[in-house]
Amino acid sequence: MSFEGKTAWITGASSGIGAALAGDWSGRGANVILSGRDEGRLAEVASGLGTDTLILPFDVRDEAAMQAATEQAIGWKGNVDIFVANAGISQRSPAVQTSMQVYRDIIEIDLTAQIAATQALLPHFAQRGDGHLLFISSIAGKVGVPMRTAYCAAKHGLIGYADALRGELSRSDIGVHVICPGSVATDVSRNALTSDGSKRGRSDKVIDNGIRPDDAARRIVDAVAEGQREIIVAEGMEEAMGEMRRTPDALFDQVAAMVASGYMEKMQTEE
Repeated sequence: MSFEGKTAWITGASSGIGAALAGDWSGRGANVILSGRDEGRLAEVASGLGTDTLILPFDVRDEAAMQAATEQAIGWKGNVDIFVANAGISQRSPAVQTSMQVYRDIIEIDLTAQIAATQALLPHFAQRGDGHLLFISSIAGKVGVPMRTAYCAAKHGLIGYADALRGELSRSDIGVHVICPGSVATDVSRNALTSDGSKRGRSDKVIDNGIRPDDAARRIVDAVAEGQREIIVAEGMEEAMGEMRRTPDALFDQVAAMVASGYMEKMQTEE
C-alpha cells in the first residue's frame, strides 16, 4: 500500500509515538496534520518533516476546538485519509490511594475525548467509504496492569469502541486498527498521574530501555499497510502477554459476517 499524497492527522503529535508516526508517514510521502496542546513543540516536529504539514493545536477535552479543528483538517487537502487517536496520559498509583478525579481525568482524555474526535470525523470517512482509523491503546488495554487501574479502564474501553466500530464499518473500505504498544521510550511514565493527580516526574527503567519511537512507528505503519486489525508492538514478556490476549482474526471476521447478514438493520427495526 502506498501512502504517497495521503493526508494523515495525528493527535498527541508533539512527542513520542505521535511525533514518530508523523515522521514515518511523511517519509512515505504523506501530508501530515499535527495536533496537540503545545504549538511550539508541534512546530518543532513539523520542521523535521519533508511533506506538507498543518499544525492544529487544541486540547482534546475542548469539544468546540476539536470540532473546529476537524473542519480545518478536512478542508486543508479536501480529505483526511488516516486519523490517529493517540493523545493520552498514563498513571502510576495504587487504586486504594487514587482519587476519583484521577479516574475522571484519565478516562476523559484517553477514552471519551478520543471517541469524540473520531465521531466528529466519522461522517467524512463514511461518506468517502475508505481510509484508516488508528486507535493507540496499550498492552495495558489488553491486560490489567497494577498501578494503572484508570489507564487500563480507559485503554480497554478504547479497544471496545474500536472493535465495535470496525464491525459497523466492515462493509466499507475503512480500516480500523487497534495499536497495543508495550514499553516505548517516551515520556509516558514521567508525565503519568499519581494518586492526587500530580505528575510523577520520573521515568521507569523499563520505559527508558523500551522500543525506540521511530522503530515503533515503522512497525505500526507497516502493519497498517498490511491491513492488520490488531497490532501489538512490544517485546519480551509484554509481547507474550499481548499475544495471550490477542483477539483472533476469526472473531473479527465473525462480527463482520453478522453485519453483512443484516444484523444492524435487524436491530434497528426490531420492536
